[in-house]
Amino acid sequence: MGLNFATLAPIGLLLASNVFMTFAWYGHLKWPTSALWAAVLISWGIAFFEYWLAVPANRIGEAVYSPSELKTIQEVISLSVFAVFTVFYFGEKLTVNHGVGFGLIALGAFFIFKGPLK
Repeated sequence: MGLNFATLAPIGLLLASNVFMTFAWYGHLKWPTSALWAAVLISWGIAFFEYWLAVPANRIGEAVYSPSELKTIQEVISLSVFAVFTVFYFGEKLTVNHGVGFGLIALGAFFIFKGPLK
């Protein structure tokens, strides 16, 4: 596969798109008294930019990754971004349970990329 534009660009674009989407989905929780309609409109505005990154990531990535591999990359990135987000934005602490959960997700990703078991 190698390290080239087609293999690396989708990862970078998905990373950036997940930062936007995490803020769109969870950023408003810091302001629980704000109007729901305002939170929805602001989240839609943020998600608009997320789509401008996610769609090209999948279009470019399709040249070297299967749809299942692209979705797996996206999910691993999504959970990683969310873990960092909750620590720095909400001040949550990561625990051993998080480590075990992420380890199991990594194991699942391994099997997606490993190919059919023989």
